[in-house]
Amino acid sequence: MEVRAFTNNIRISPRKVRIVVDLIRGKNCGEALAILAHTPKRASKVVEKTLRSAMANAENNHDLNVDKLYVSTAFVDAGPTLKRIHPRSRGQAFSIFKRTSQLTVKVSERE
Repeated sequence: MEVRAFTNNIRISPRKVRIVVDLIRGKNCGEALAILAHTPKRASKVVEKTLRSAMANAENNHDLNVDKLYVSTAFVDAGPTLKRIHPRSRGQAFSIFKRTSQLTVKVSERE
């Protein structure tokens, strides 16, 4: 059984969050939390919070053993993009895209 947790509208671009998510995919949850605690990226705090949420969902809603949990699936999708304009010389305007992410973490129990 896979238990999941979502985080939407993270104000970090998906490319930067994927770097952190790739570190924990397939690892035991305890090991994944240790990796995230020592990763010097801003996205690691958001990923850690989502992973803890998925672990709590597994324990409280589905009565799974937390010690046997591992990260079965973790992926990042692009969320809505905030579009801004930066004025430049001679009446030009350059676009600024402030990208957001949507994070999904699924945990399951090892047999």
